[in-house]
Amino acid sequence: MATETALTAKVDGSAVAGLALAAAGARHMFGVVGIPVTSLASRAAAAGVRFIAFRNEQSAGYAAAAYGFLTGTPGLLLTVSGPGCVHGLAGLSHATANAWPLLMVSGSCAQPEVGRGDFQELDQIAATKPFAKLAVKASTISDIPRLVFQALAATVAGRPGGCYLDIPSDVLHQTLTQSEADALIAAAAAAASGSSPPNHKSLDEAIVKAAELLHRAERPLVVFGKGAAYARAEEAIQKLVDTTGIPFLPTPMGKGVVPDAHPLSATAARSLAIGQCDVALVIGARLNWLLHFGEPPKWSKDVKFILVDVDEDEIELRKPHLGLVGDAKRVVELINREIKDQPFCLARSHPWVAAITKKAKDNVVKMEAQLAKDVVPFNFMTPLRIIRDAILAEGSPAPVVVSEGANTMDVGRAVLVQNEPRTRLDAGTWGTMGVGLGYCIAAAVAEPKRLVVAVEGDSGFGFSAMEVETLVRYQLPVVVIVFNNNGVYGGDRRSPEELIGPHKDDPAPTSFVPAAGYHKMMEAFGGKGYLAETPDELKSALSESFRARKPAVINVIIDPYAGAESGRMQHKN
Repeated sequence: MATETALTAKVDGSAVAGLALAAAGARHMFGVVGIPVTSLASRAAAAGVRFIAFRNEQSAGYAAAAYGFLTGTPGLLLTVSGPGCVHGLAGLSHATANAWPLLMVSGSCAQPEVGRGDFQELDQIAATKPFAKLAVKASTISDIPRLVFQALAATVAGRPGGCYLDIPSDVLHQTLTQSEADALIAAAAAAASGSSPPNHKSLDEAIVKAAELLHRAERPLVVFGKGAAYARAEEAIQKLVDTTGIPFLPTPMGKGVVPDAHPLSATAARSLAIGQCDVALVIGARLNWLLHFGEPPKWSKDVKFILVDVDEDEIELRKPHLGLVGDAKRVVELINREIKDQPFCLARSHPWVAAITKKAKDNVVKMEAQLAKDVVPFNFMTPLRIIRDAILAEGSPAPVVVSEGANTMDVGRAVLVQNEPRTRLDAGTWGTMGVGLGYCIAAAVAEPKRLVVAVEGDSGFGFSAMEVETLVRYQLPVVVIVFNNNGVYGGDRRSPEELIGPHKDDPAPTSFVPAAGYHKMMEAFGGKGYLAETPDELKSALSESFRARKPAVINVIIDPYAGAESGRMQHKN
């Protein structure tokens, strides 16, 4: 009788959504609750989906996006209607730009009130469509399970990206019996499992050509990006590098797919590598601004690109010498298999390998000479060296490093070392500022065995600084290091020609309150704050906070004149 009663009990749309998400494999959801989705968050949690409540939807969206990258499964973002949905667009668009799977779920105004100026009314399907692979609305409670499974599947199909599910408030309040809900969820799950797998075209001929091009090349180069990291292609790519002896170059978030410490790393010889290679195998990286569009003068006009991408449209756009459409791991494994049958390996004495190795070594020696100096007041190099050494001392599993800012991120990319895949998160394809604390929370949730270390400029930190309270509330093992140089790029850098007019005595557009006490923000919520102005103070703060694995902010005071405007992108400002 109890079972029969349970099956005939009524469940509302919020409960059905939570049960469907759990049945589809969701384990975490990030968001901000309010009208009309508060119950949805609670119901999802009751069904087994851990809800991480944020202070701002933008940060929650960036967390969901990073979670998709780190886990290979869709990150979930929950927002309220209207303005909450608009705030969530930041994470949705960021996920799509970076090709990371994310499903944004928003409540919306009741359907009978559409067009009448209802509370937080917005055409949320129209608002999300430009940034989503799929945007769908549940018109009745019965639609929810099918659309949950459909939207989650779409986030990871082909090129991953963001999708959107709209659930109006009247639908959230509709009811079904538990048995009806169970049947709808089972049917949706069965339909999803029975869907056709991707129809991969035969790559046999293209794989043979790729292997031949690499074999015949005088100056081959392997380039890989965060798409390769997302695809879990690290073992296949390292095997390719070790088998062939070809130097490699990671994009910023591709760092660690093959350890930075590998002797064939061309990171410290980047200009030489891309400027003189004659064949470049590009895996899971787009030939966009980060790779100078694959064009002269950065690249040789005669370079032949072999482009591996999951999206055929990307191949068509870039028009490489040879395109291979498919999952990065699968394609590289096929190349390895072909090379095994026709083996070749560049010796370390090969002129190309020797040139790359020498240039990289020379540049590392120059950088290490700069890093060896203890400069006080701090420049960027001295604290980054101390942070690098502290992170490396943690061993394996290596901490996840979150890097955000202009100078902080740019200099940090050269100094900080990644020897394990998916241990670097930064501004990504869009160069998005404000991602830092959301990324930290996602990494701590997705990788609970790893310490998370954020190295943030004070401007980048400011976008999401209130989420330090979220760190404390969930007691996440995150250490946030703020490079405090009094503002964007370094405070007031106006020329005399700019110090005119009726508002010349206002603070500069780039300046913040000097020597702001960011560490005290963390202390206000019960976390640990540190102020570091000398090498010894920074070393002590890192040692104590890393050992504690509790929420902490280290406020590192930087010379405001140490950096450059716009970091390394002055030409675009």
